Amino acid sequence: MKNLFLMILFACISGQTQAQKVQLKPSIGIVENPENDSILAAAGYSCMVVSIGRFVSPRTVSEAAFQKNVALFQQLKTPVYAVNIFIPGELKLVGPKVNEKAVLAYVDSVMYRLSQTNVRLIIWGSGGARRVPEGFDRKIARRQIIAIGKKIAAAGARYNIVVALENLNSSETNFINTVEEALYIVKKVNHPNLRLDADIYHMLRENEAPDILAKTKKYLVHVEIAEKEQRTPPGVTGADFRPYLRALHQIGYHQKIGIEGSWKNLSGMAAFSLQYLQGQIDEVWKR
Repeated sequence: MKNLFLMILFACISGQTQAQKVQLKPSIGIVENPENDSILAAAGYSCMVVSIGRFVSPRTVSEAAFQKNVALFQQLKTPVYAVNIFIPGELKLVGPKVNEKAVLAYVDSVMYRLSQTNVRLIIWGSGGARRVPEGFDRKIARRQIIAIGKKIAAAGARYNIVVALENLNSSETNFINTVEEALYIVKKVNHPNLRLDADIYHMLRENEAPDILAKTKKYLVHVEIAEKEQRTPPGVTGADFRPYLRALHQIGYHQKIGIEGSWKNLSGMAAFSLQYLQGQIDEVWKR
């Protein structure tokens, strides 16, 4: 009788564990503005990503305006999960005109402000800031971005903030255009506060195969997505993201996937695009 009880108990625990595994799949967020919070909440988005320049940066947002934004974030139905558009284009990260002191002072001021919110993730694209000047040695540029990346990661550690380096396609910048390149930088920095954001839209634009995602397991903390043509949100052209989703599933990825698309009719398309992408996620993760 005791053995039978133990068998039943083990079966129940095992069943619960399997159910938990099935539930470990990404939730869908969106890069949007808080004024559209009601639309996003009604559509079912789990979170949003907003611009540092518009809501956080001391260069563009007064202290009084920032405090209003802090209060705004607390009221949103769709919580702010991360911020993007990190380093302004005029603060060069590579090349002969790098002012490291100015860059790090800016980084510290942004992170200090973020520490007053619940946001703990910065998406680091910043194509203008990392553009390599024509004729500049790209090996030197790589060493520069690794060196400053270590200092940015150290600042993140002080404020308990993770910075996720994003791949950007070659129409937006000429440096770190693939997940493979971004992953190389992240590995060289070798700091837990500098991780990886894989943007599937940029992967598609660069014809980067999903296979590279198999190597990102220890480093990947965020994923973004849009259709290849015109950066439309999922469902507009019927894009098949499943090869990339399968690669994410294989490494056990279950963090956020954020839609970063060009919306022509957000109120009319928000729910449809979420459901379209959710359908492909459910299929890959077997619901």
